[in-house]
Amino acid sequence: MSSIKLVLSPKEHDLGAFSVRRAIPSAKQKLVGPFIFFDHIGPAEFASGKGIDVRPHPHTCLSTVTYLFEGGMLHRDTLDTEIEVHPGAVNLMTAGKGIAHSERTPVELEKNGHRLHGIQTWLALPKSHEECDPAFDHYPAADIPEAMIGPAKVRVVMGQAYELTSPVRFPHETLYVVAETETECSLQLPADTEERAAYVVSGTMTFEGHTFSEGQMVVFEPGDIGSVELAANTRIAIIGGAPHTERRYIEWNFVASTKERIDQAKEDWRASIAGNWQNTPFGMPPNEDEFIPLPEDQ
Repeated sequence: MSSIKLVLSPKEHDLGAFSVRRAIPSAKQKLVGPFIFFDHIGPAEFASGKGIDVRPHPHTCLSTVTYLFEGGMLHRDTLDTEIEVHPGAVNLMTAGKGIAHSERTPVELEKNGHRLHGIQTWLALPKSHEECDPAFDHYPAADIPEAMIGPAKVRVVMGQAYELTSPVRFPHETLYVVAETETECSLQLPADTEERAAYVVSGTMTFEGHTFSEGQMVVFEPGDIGSVELAANTRIAIIGGAPHTERRYIEWNFVASTKERIDQAKEDWRASIAGNWQNTPFGMPPNEDEFIPLPEDQ
């Protein structure tokens, strides 16, 4: 019996200055563990004077995780956070009951031109934490544990694997590993979590005689399923964790365990715009004066 549950090919979304490939949610797979959203950013080349300008927008009942391979992003949020994320570092933003943030290209990178490549994921918060206070945590690249497993370099972004434990904290069992190799090798997949998927960031991965290329996500059946074979110059992301016991809904930038909570978030964003961010459910990040309206209001 095959250990492959599904193979997902992401849809490309044009965001204007760059594009992303979105593997989940899909019609066949809504979540993998707590992961409800997986975007592969780029690789995108920006000439001098160009970059990303994602205007302030809201989130609820989720955490976002930004992890870059190349380039940089300037993050601003309504907790007055203003910080750059660089390759290998982790930005964890917990929306909880509500947060708004923007993502821009840092001035120096925009001035000189640059290449942007990374992964952005959303994790649905457990129901017990959906309405927690918003928070932001930054983990420098040096704090993310890594090790050589044969010729493969693995970095444990979240959770535990390969006898490494990430300092990135999330209130639900979560697995997030990035593995890369310069030569062909086998890599044992972590087995101590119920749901797992591997996404091919670059290169090729072979499992059970099937070869998967850049942009494909393989969702595995539970249990110990052995190793994947990685070609030379391959990078993969392994995600997963324990499934949520309650259903999750996702609409635009909102996630919640009920549709009513998403409807409330939409009205809160409208009210914040109408109230010019003064004593409103959502605020405006520092050094920002733009915003993205709800899709139906554009």
